[in-house]
Amino acid sequence: MPRFAANLSMLFTEVDFTERFARARAAGFEGVEYLFPYAYPSDLLARLLNDNNLTQVLFNLPPGDWDAGERGIACLPDRVEEFRAGVDQALDYARALGCRQLNCLAGLRPATLDEDTAWQTLVANVDYAAERLAAEGITLCLEAINSRVDMPGFVLDTSGKVMSVIEELDGSNIRLQYDLYHMQIMEGDLIRSLECLLPWIGHIQFADNPGRHEPGTGEINFSNVFAAIDGMGYEGWVGAEYRPSAETSDTLGWFDGWS
Repeated sequence: MPRFAANLSMLFTEVDFTERFARARAAGFEGVEYLFPYAYPSDLLARLLNDNNLTQVLFNLPPGDWDAGERGIACLPDRVEEFRAGVDQALDYARALGCRQLNCLAGLRPATLDEDTAWQTLVANVDYAAERLAAEGITLCLEAINSRVDMPGFVLDTSGKVMSVIEELDGSNIRLQYDLYHMQIMEGDLIRSLECLLPWIGHIQFADNPGRHEPGTGEINFSNVFAAIDGMGYEGWVGAEYRPSAETSDTLGWFDGWS
């Protein structure tokens, strides 16, 4: 049975962030993820996890100035030192929270930056991060995010591009973060893609398309997809990273058969 994690950056936003841990546990989730932990002391987050018997599944490396529209800095050659400092910060939180996977956001390529320089910078930064994380037994994920709707200009916008980085570096702790919503937009053929990419997938996330809402609001047949993931023997977590179309508790019907 797939192990589902609640993304607390998107779910249970009816309450303050620190209250979402208890809401997730009460709904039946055993794991949580969120975009970033850095606005909160790590000891507070660790206590919330412990008090609610939750596993910290994943969070992202620092992305630069998120509020200003930055979506990762790994591809930016003038931000390498900032990226490396972010790896250290993320590792501090991962240790405190017992988190065994971190996600690296590649970032948006500025029009003034040529593709080759952006790519080589990304590869070098991923290599650095993966080596630092490997020393702690932590996996580094790379997420492909669609460039058609959500993030025009995002450097890694297909699973094939992520696989190119993985193959170039051949790092034993680098994995693909496969988001069903993003890949439905960019590629489709979800079940066959999951079957082919399974050996390199470290984490799965989902939302329906279009709209990025809960399962059942769009075109993806989640009953079939979840059953396929289960049948493949995937042992990782599956993160519910959708924008609820109503109060979160009213959008969890998809979870009934899997909790």
